[in-house]
Amino acid sequence: MKTRLGAVWLSGCLLSGAVCVAFAQDHRSWRDYGGAADAAQYSALSQINRSNVDKLSVAWTYPTGDGRPYLFNPIVVDGLIYVLAKNNSIVALDASSGKEIWSYSPGAETKVITNRGINYWESKDRSDRRLLFAANHVLHAIDARTGKAILSFGKAGGVDLKEGLGRDPKTISLVQSTTPGRVFEDLLILGSATNQGYGSAPGDIRAFDAVTGKLVWSFHTIPHPGEFGYDTWPKDAWQKVGGANVWGELSVDEKRGIVYAPTASAKYNFYGADRKGANLFADTLLALDARTGKRLWHFQMVHHDIWDYDDATAPKLLTIRHEGKSVDVVAEVSKQGFVWVFNRETGQPIWPIEERRVAASDMPGEEAWPTQPFPLKPPPFARQTLTVDDLRSSLSVEDRARFRDEILSARNEGLFTPPSRRGTIEMPGNNGGANWSGAAVDPAKGALFVVSKDLPSLLKLAPETSPDPGEARYVSGFGFMIASDGLSPIKPPWTSLTAYDLNEGTIKWKMALGGVPDLMEKGITDTGTHYPKVGPVVTAGGLIFTGTRDRKVRALDVETGKALWEAEAPAALEGMPAVYEIAGRQFVVFCASAQAGLTRATQVAIHGAYVAYALPDRSAQVR
Repeated sequence: MKTRLGAVWLSGCLLSGAVCVAFAQDHRSWRDYGGAADAAQYSALSQINRSNVDKLSVAWTYPTGDGRPYLFNPIVVDGLIYVLAKNNSIVALDASSGKEIWSYSPGAETKVITNRGINYWESKDRSDRRLLFAANHVLHAIDARTGKAILSFGKAGGVDLKEGLGRDPKTISLVQSTTPGRVFEDLLILGSATNQGYGSAPGDIRAFDAVTGKLVWSFHTIPHPGEFGYDTWPKDAWQKVGGANVWGELSVDEKRGIVYAPTASAKYNFYGADRKGANLFADTLLALDARTGKRLWHFQMVHHDIWDYDDATAPKLLTIRHEGKSVDVVAEVSKQGFVWVFNRETGQPIWPIEERRVAASDMPGEEAWPTQPFPLKPPPFARQTLTVDDLRSSLSVEDRARFRDEILSARNEGLFTPPSRRGTIEMPGNNGGANWSGAAVDPAKGALFVVSKDLPSLLKLAPETSPDPGEARYVSGFGFMIASDGLSPIKPPWTSLTAYDLNEGTIKWKMALGGVPDLMEKGITDTGTHYPKVGPVVTAGGLIFTGTRDRKVRALDVETGKALWEAEAPAALEGMPAVYEIAGRQFVVFCASAQAGLTRATQVAIHGAYVAYALPDRSAQVR
């Protein structure tokens, strides 16, 4: 019998009542964040390919226009490309020329907006076409053709996302994610962001009617009384503990009607005495019926997370050959550097997963979970240990002595070393491994490509004054381990791109992705960029397109990782490009408008732009 924590649990009515939709994703358009609801970050277009990619040139540009950072993934519908620019305005451009058609501003006071992408919905007869997004914790709908607000949506054109969570909305400071949800049929399925501290909002996954804005279903990631998993928390934890939210990316299997939701840690991130137990459904891959929100299966990847090991990357849907059979799978990549692969329908792991004993906590009141799951295959894509021998030779004498002392004096017993008062090493770090937009697949070939970073952290807990005198609280003054030159203290590469063959569960190749401009000027290459959150896009032309913080956009060979084309962009890049075709011509658009530095002190006004690349018109006619 499988344990309820480290294994998959199935619903008795798995898919039996689901009606498969007729739509089959052909990956030739870019109508959704990441290209399609399956989050493949894949384009079936092949006009631009390995034989001609070196001929790419700028087809059009559109300046972001306000000096702000942007990391938006555009979507393309009916010849229009929708971008975010001009003080958080949604702008419609002619997708072939970049000419502005209209713009919509959600308001000058907008501080929080869905800034990584938006969602598109249309009625069956296409008479109603909408863009759906959130701003200042309110869900909005605007007409995709005109940019006019649809006032019949919600109350006077908006749905308050702070309502309906079982908490007083006035006590919720943050609930809206900056990542868009997923449209399935007439539903918009949303995750949320919930702050990082004690008393954060609960991470309910919710589906809203795309026409009316009405709430259709909710899934409680912190279970309520009588719900599965309630006994993995203290009594009534759902009333005060927050998190276990999907602030990252969702995926939808439209044929089966399943939404795959990777959740984050419960809050507070680094000390969990007030939430003893395994804490389902935090740090879990959930498979839910997209029409009802009913749980079909789940797998918890971290029990009682006290490391901030959120799952932020979209689950990747693809088909592999395994033991002589074709199997539809879902693959999840993590901050720890793991690749988890499951049968998409049943949740059965494709390769064994082993529960291993891990270190105990030495913090008062804390009860770290005694075991954690480790996938035995495929191999990890990130470094998972840190010793003095991993320090780079170019460190100053002072830096080397400081980091040596920190490493030797801290707790350092592997991935799941509990946070402590004397310090705990995290490697690849709670901001390392894979993050949002950080993976892509060729859905038919079993190929997976992961962007990851190795950025060690040092957790050090200290007491915090609690509103309840009888309740002990600790917080972490955690920080990334950064040398005096602004770079990681460890040997490069700091950012890598790893290619997997998931038919075999093996790594095909691995390479440093990008570089650091100051080092490149000195002839130091193959370091990888520093502190990236960038997403690759794979195409049927045998290419991987990605941009990096070194202001470079690149096309790489899917078979080898070799750079086949490179261009300099107006600014640093985060997020992922969009790939689409207009009038027989294929375009690749990058949002080049990110900060290049690590800290606020280094941030300056950005002269950013959306830059579209294409083959010359003459070459575009040759198929």
